[in-house]
Amino acid sequence: MNIMIQVNNTLRQNKGIRMLKKLLVIVAMATMLFAGSESSYPSDWKNYESVSTPLATIGALPDCNADVSSLPVIYQETVSTYCAVKPGGPGAVEILVNSVGKSAFTKRDGNYPDGSVFILHLKDLKVLFITTYENNKPLYSIYTEDGQDAANVPGSGLNPNDCRTCHTGYGAFCLNGQCATLQ
Repeated sequence: MNIMIQVNNTLRQNKGIRMLKKLLVIVAMATMLFAGSESSYPSDWKNYESVSTPLATIGALPDCNADVSSLPVIYQETVSTYCAVKPGGPGAVEILVNSVGKSAFTKRDGNYPDGSVFILHLKDLKVLFITTYENNKPLYSIYTEDGQDAANVPGSGLNPNDCRTCHTGYGAFCLNGQCATLQ
């Protein structure tokens, strides 16, 4: 009888451990899905240099009602993503580059120094989409101008995974996290 009680207790303990493991896996997955930004807020972002790019020359992303069907798919997806951030479109934009990454940004060779390198500043929304590098791998973060983590759930347009999907999905336009004109 004692052996049966011990077996039952062991089974209950193992079942509890299995349930705990499953719960930990679920929590870990949820944390990854809903995790915030992947790097720290660059408090010196106002010292970054505003650079001229085709997007910066236009000065704003197209309105969400604009017909972008004749543009390459990456631009169509960009408009769709940022319209998810703000219906009607995010408005004025600016591309900012950290002085330590300017040469790499200009060369566009995919070799970046560690740290925050470039920022898409949605000026009207007061939001910063930051690309930071660690061991030459891009990390994506979204912060408000005053440093509040603004990363949100996937599909919101404000999630590092949304950034990654675009920045890795269009090889003809993007190289190691930097998207620009067709290569």
